[in-house]
Amino acid sequence: MEELSFYIGIIGNIISVLMFLSPVGTFWRIIKQRSTEQFESLPYICTLLSSSLWTYYGIIKAGELLVATVNGFGILVETIYVTLFLIYAPGRSKGETRIAALGILCAGLNIVMYSSPLAVMRTVVTTKSVEYMPFFLSFFFFLNGGTWTFYALLMRDYFLLVLRIIPSTMAFFFFLFFSRQSTMV
Repeated sequence: MEELSFYIGIIGNIISVLMFLSPVGTFWRIIKQRSTEQFESLPYICTLLSSSLWTYYGIIKAGELLVATVNGFGILVETIYVTLFLIYAPGRSKGETRIAALGILCAGLNIVMYSSPLAVMRTVVTTKSVEYMPFFLSFFFFLNGGTWTFYALLMRDYFLLVLRIIPSTMAFFFFLFFSRQSTMV
């Protein structure tokens, strides 16, 4: 079974490399035209974020060298694509592309950060104890999320607002869960 998973992993890596390289024609056109025209940067930004997280996953999980290496290659290729977008995007689009790239990266990491207490939920439920769910972490996740949501409303920064709603809501429910569990114990 281990041998089969290795061969399937190799096939997966080959297909992943082909997927990462499939937009080469598009980027060759961007370079020749010296413009991104109507092409969107979002797929490449998202793939860069995804590859970064999967590389980290492959590094920290034993036996996942294939995942780490192919996604490391993905980071390299997608960084080149995003850089080409930044170089060849029209003036206004360059700023928008940078904001979109950074916003998506921050949003993805924010969602991961605010959902991280899920990792301890199983322990809390099975032991019926919130001992391993730090109160202050839950409290400040909630406070931080709420404050930045309010800030986004005041600034009318709807991109920031939409990206704060999910983490803020999650933090709110974790805090409520913590409060409820600590009074039950």
